[in-house]
Amino acid sequence: MTEVIGVDLGGTKIAVATLRGRDLGESAIEPTQCSGPEALLNQLVKMIEAARSPDLAGVGIGVPSIVEFETGRVVSSVNIPLVDVPLRSVLGDRLGVPVFVDNDATVAALAEAHDDELRMVARDLVMITVGTGVGGGLVLGGQIYRGATGGAGELGHAITALDLEDDVPSPTRFPQPGSLESVAAGHALDRLAAQCADRHPNSELARLRAEGKPVLGADAVAAAQAGDQAAAQAVKLWGERVGIGVANAINTFDPEEVVIGGGAARAGELLLEPARQVAGGYVLPGLGKRTKIRLARHGVRAGVLGAALLAIHELQAARAVPSAVGEAAR
Repeated sequence: MTEVIGVDLGGTKIAVATLRGRDLGESAIEPTQCSGPEALLNQLVKMIEAARSPDLAGVGIGVPSIVEFETGRVVSSVNIPLVDVPLRSVLGDRLGVPVFVDNDATVAALAEAHDDELRMVARDLVMITVGTGVGGGLVLGGQIYRGATGGAGELGHAITALDLEDDVPSPTRFPQPGSLESVAAGHALDRLAAQCADRHPNSELARLRAEGKPVLGADAVAAAQAGDQAAAQAVKLWGERVGIGVANAINTFDPEEVVIGGGAARAGELLLEPARQVAGGYVLPGLGKRTKIRLARHGVRAGVLGAALLAIHELQAARAVPSAVGEAAR
């Protein structure tokens, strides 16, 4: 039975899990070492070595970056210090097994195109991951779509809210003002939570602030789930912003499914329902009639599962390695 390891490398945490056949093991999770490339590489090697067995055939890694897939070189990255690092060769040399590197949302999309039995069930799917940043992944015609430079699907950097009334503003650092990531990523929800605490002194979020505690997006989701109306409004606005990104995905790709994943999936219907409502209003008439908008079925584990599936796909393509999920993962 082929064994691979999937690594979901994010701006705030790293998750590592082993896939044997159809059995994805529990994830080992650590905060991301962002002090520099060498510290992060050492952390990755240590976590993978702790999870591996002598049967390890390969490693797949999803990173929040534009990746040159053939070399695994990180072309650009906003949230992790790995720009110009050829991860595929560096980690492959240190681990002694093949390593495959791709964008984190891309591998999450690959996971979401498969059901719990690892059968491909959606051949045209757009993934929007909402966490520290906002990413996107594309599975088109049953295959990962990477584009000419490996950066296809960067939906978080689509401009959704730029004021063009007078002049077009000069571009600044990424994420650009008005981009989907700038208005809908986790940090944007943090800002909405802080505003809620300011404007609603009787809210749960204001109570947390009065106790000297930080007020973050996760607190807003928890308070909304507990029935706090002010927090629910903040989360609703966040979901509506995500819905603009969903509408753009449908207008561009007319997919079978648009899947919302990342840490945002924990908000459940509080996020999904306003996203669906807004997306429906902004989709061109005639489009989207066959598109299902849903939360990631694999939850926060879509990234690590997709990274493992990436390794299986590439190993099969390169060496025809037999696998318990071979036919399902084709």
